[in-house]
Amino acid sequence: MNPFLGPLDNEDRVPAHQQTRVSAFLMSAHGALARQLLMALPPRLIEGWQVELHAQYCRQLEILSLLASATSWVPDPQLAFLIWQWEAAWMPRRPEGADDWRQARLIDLAAFGHALHAVTRPAALLPEHVEPLDPFAVAMRRIELEGGRLMQAQIALLKGPNLLPVRHAVSVAADWRHHQVREVWTAMLHGLNIDTSVRHLGDTAYHLALKAAAAAKRG
Repeated sequence: MNPFLGPLDNEDRVPAHQQTRVSAFLMSAHGALARQLLMALPPRLIEGWQVELHAQYCRQLEILSLLASATSWVPDPQLAFLIWQWEAAWMPRRPEGADDWRQARLIDLAAFGHALHAVTRPAALLPEHVEPLDPFAVAMRRIELEGGRLMQAQIALLKGPNLLPVRHAVSVAADWRHHQVREVWTAMLHGLNIDTSVRHLGDTAYHLALKAAAAAKRG
């Protein structure tokens, strides 16, 4: 098992079959998140958190467009089987402990979005000597950079006053989605003979933020 994509081709680019598999996975996940964000948006934005959802929806569309254009696509016979598994994993799930269906939908949506950006580290897959201006490499770095920004907004939503009464449901949903996305992401990478388990050790940014807030209160 290798820790990075490759071996690189003669032009120091990631092989096209690896680009295809990774981008297909990311398009499936980000496409599902974009659809769910769209379904959650009201016809008219009334509250502040709805504006944030709209902004996140637009960022997902940007990511999808970037992946479609920057990837060197080649036929991958396994995608017909893999895509339906990925799509099934992204289906909405009602968190335990949330009675109101709108609230439950918002919790799962934020947990899924945070898990997607926290767990899938596309830039971390790039080997050291990859061509720096290769479109695929630039896209992977851009997506990871954007994911870091989006995570902060998702953490604010998950910790916000609207979800304060169901804090336990939020924590359970975040744990479950992180585990699920990590499992599917890791399985996809194993299919490319890549092992990134070391990169997934430790707490997520969401849980570190919760611990920091708890420590501040105790202090």
